[in-house]
Amino acid sequence: MAERRVNVGWTEGLHARPASIFVRAATASGIPVGIAKADGPPVNAASMLAVLGLGVQGGEEIVLSSEAEDAEAALDRLAKLVAEGLGELPETV
Repeated sequence: MAERRVNVGWTEGLHARPASIFVRAATASGIPVGIAKADGPPVNAASMLAVLGLGVQGGEEIVLSSEAEDAEAALDRLAKLVAEGLGELPETV
């Protein structure tokens, strides 16, 4: 299983707009991705309700994971998106 630990770069955390950006990117990755708080069980990263339900705050560490064969590059892109707190989806997602 591939895994990335990253601190959330959005000051408001994964709420509303940042969560929407993240969920769209996770869905666009084309692979199943899980997201979890550092000490919790993973939820489906492509589910807006599941991501919002985590209650992730800005600066908090999250874990992105996937069992897909080609997960490394997708997780790298998602980790960068989360860490940098980008306001829009990058062209490469």
